[in-house]
Parts: sequence; structure tokens; C-alpha cells
Amino acid sequence: MWQIIKNEWLYLRRTRMLVGLSIGFVMVFLFSIILGNYQNQKELKASETAKKHLREQWESIEAMNPHSAAHYGTYVFKPSNLLSSLDEGVSSVTGNMLRVEGHVQNEMVHSEASQMQAISRFGKLKSSLLLKFIVPLLLIFLAFNAVSSEKQSGRLKLLVLQGASPIRIVLAKTVAVWLYGVLLLALVVATYSLLNIQNLSGDTLFRSLMVFVSYALYYFIITGLTVFFSARWQNSTVALTSMLGIWMFWSVFLPSVLLSSVEKWHPLPSRNEFKAAMREDRSKGIDGHNPADERGKELEKEVMAEYGVDSLYKLPINYDGIRMQADEEYGNQVWDKHFGNMRTVFTQQKQSMQIAGLFNPFISLQNASMGFAATDNMHHQEFLLQVETYRREFIKILNDKHAYGGSKTGDWGWKANNEFYKSVPDFDYQPTALGAIFHHYLLDVGLLLLWFILTLSLLFYGTRKMQLV
Repeated sequence: MWQIIKNEWLYLRRTRMLVGLSIGFVMVFLFSIILGNYQNQKELKASETAKKHLREQWESIEAMNPHSAAHYGTYVFKPSNLLSSLDEGVSSVTGNMLRVEGHVQNEMVHSEASQMQAISRFGKLKSSLLLKFIVPLLLIFLAFNAVSSEKQSGRLKLLVLQGASPIRIVLAKTVAVWLYGVLLLALVVATYSLLNIQNLSGDTLFRSLMVFVSYALYYFIITGLTVFFSARWQNSTVALTSMLGIWMFWSVFLPSVLLSSVEKWHPLPSRNEFKAAMREDRSKGIDGHNPADERGKELEKEVMAEYGVDSLYKLPINYDGIRMQADEEYGNQVWDKHFGNMRTVFTQQKQSMQIAGLFNPFISLQNASMGFAATDNMHHQEFLLQVETYRREFIKILNDKHAYGGSKTGDWGWKANNEFYKSVPDFDYQPTALGAIFHHYLLDVGLLLLWFILTLSLLFYGTRKMQLV
């Protein structure tokens, strides 16, 4: 078997057209890698510069009322990770900057897609585009004639007479072409690792390994099915046409149909509906009872009873800060309710797309690639949760200073000094470790393994009775 693989590689190496094509592919890959890595490093540097500038602005605040500072707020940036240039996932459309302020949870803005011209959205060279679409197409063109050409030349019958079993011949042909795709894949992953070797961590290396495994499994599925068709059918043109049809169905048609269907099965509210529901609950209560004015009266009674006074202006603290923090905490409950509902829908959509991998391994590849590269919607939602957690801590520090920092109720002229604002911690994003969410992608990897086994089974049992001429 290994001798057949070796002979296949010698034949491929002697094919000038393939050698030239390979050189061209490697150059395009290297260009896309270097360009993507440069863009990634540029974005990282820009976000770090902007973050540093905003922190300097915050720490240079002169004496200011804490509530005014809460409205002044700050900004946080979503940093790119080392693998985002390998597969950018949803990062180009979700935005990378979010304003943190009191009373409101803002949306992320400044997405890459929103700042690109319409024509450039289709022309950006990406490694993920080459790995997901172009390399499988190349493998199909290399494999469709792998067995049928041997039949037509009579060499297949000669190999069998010399003792080589048809199954070994088919497997050797499959592995020989598959290794070509694996080498291109290894080139991409290794180059990214070398370019960022100083920032590599165990988590990043494991993610890179899982990306490599996912693509390698998919490439074997594509190659194996193509060789199977080549072995079963006499006409190589039929084998090529059949596999190209499957490739288009998997890569182009079915993902769009599935995405539209999933959005209908598990619909999300529109932006206007979401904001309207948030405003409704914020003003009237989550359950429709206890509106804002009644909640305010109850809070006043509780605070005055706690301090044993009969007037807010007799309090030794500033009730305004307590009221604003109570309003924040109620708004947090409203946000948790609606954002939690959206996360539930996102999870349902993700699970539906994962199950679709039973019929389309390309879907499983996409899910696994984005998930292990930390650029899928799940990682984006985790980032938003971290930002919201920070926003709540940030605003509470300001409200508590307003309430207990030395001012009295109604004293809106009171100001906190610069030392206080320097003590307010900055946002520190903690990338989600793969170990914490690895179980979410086991189904995708498992389905790729299932397709791998099915492809092997086809090659073993589907070519037993193939015609030798």
C-alpha cells in the first residue's frame, strides 16, 4: 500500500501542471497568511493604543460628580485573538467597540463589514476561504480520475494480478491525494504558529490542533468520496460531475437553506422589538406590576426606616446614589431576562445547525473551525457577558461613591477627587478557555468522525466488486 502511495506521489511530482499549481497555491496561501496576520496585529495594536488613550483620559478626570462620571463612561474593545486571522468567523460583523455607561447597555459598533465597500466584501483574501472551499475543490480534481484512469490504461488489472487487492489500491489512492491537502493545511497552521510563536499558549496550541484535525477529517471525506465514485463508475466525467454537485450542495446551497430555516424555527426578535420590550419592562416591571414610581416609594421607606429618620434630607448619606444603584440593579434584571432569552435562542439555533451536520459535514467543519478559533457567536456572547459584568461593577463603584462618599441627599454639586477615579479598575478581558466550552463542539467533531467512518466503510465495502476494466 505504501509503495502505491509513493508511486502516486512520484507521479504527481512529475506532473508539471500540478507542480506549478502547487507553487501558486503555496504563494497565495503565504500571501493570505501574512496579510491576515498583519491585519490582525494591526488591529491588536490599534485597540491597545485606543484602550491606553481612553484609560489615560479617565485617570486624568478632575474633580467630578460620580453620577456625571457614570454618564461620561468609557469604552471597551474586543481584542482579536491569534486564531482570528485563520478563521474570523462572525468577528467581521459583530463589531469591536462598546460604550460602557450608566442606565443603559449599549450595542457593539464599528464592525469591519460596516466599514467596507460592498464590492470589497466579496474580494477579501482569507485563509479560511481557501481552506474551506478551494482546497476541497482541488482535491476533487486530483482524485476524480485516480482509479478510472487506471482502469482505462489496464494498469489496475495488472496491479491486482501482481497481488495488490482492490481495497488497498483504492485506499492508497485516497491517502495519496488526502496527504496533499493535509500538507497545505499543515503549512497554513504552522506558518501562523511561527509568526506568533512569542504569544503562543497551551490553549492556543490545542485550539490550533483541533482546527487542524477538523479540516483533515473533512478533506478525507471529500477525497474518499471522490475516489469511491472514480472506482465505482467507468466514466471519470460522471465521477467528477457527481462530486462537484455534492460539493456545491454541501458548501453553497445547503448552508444557506439551513440558516434560513433555523432562523424561522427559532426566531429572534428584531432590534426594535427587543428595545421596546426592554423599555416596557424597565418602566412597568418585569411582570407588569410594581411600576417605577411604586418601587421608588418602597425604597424610600426602607432606607428611612434603616436609618431611623422621617425625611430623605435627614439621612447621613446621599439617597440619590442609593436610588440610582437600585435603578441599575432593576435594569440589570431586565437585561438578564431579555439577553438570557436571546442566548437561549442562539443556543437553539446553534444546536439545530450542529444536528444538520448529520446530512452535511461542511456544516460541522464550519462550526468546529469557528469554535476552536474562538470566533463563533458563543465566544462573542461570552465577551458581552464579561463586558456587562464589568459595567455593573464600574457603575456600582460610582454610585456607591455618590451615596457613601461624604455627600448628602440633593447635594449634586459634590465631587469626587481624581484619586478616586484612578482607583476605578479598568476592563480586563479574559479569553474563554477552550476547556470551559470544549463540550459544545464535541458534536461537530463527532459528526466529522462519523462521516470519516462512513467514507472508510464505502471505500472498504463499496469497491469490493468494482470492475477492473
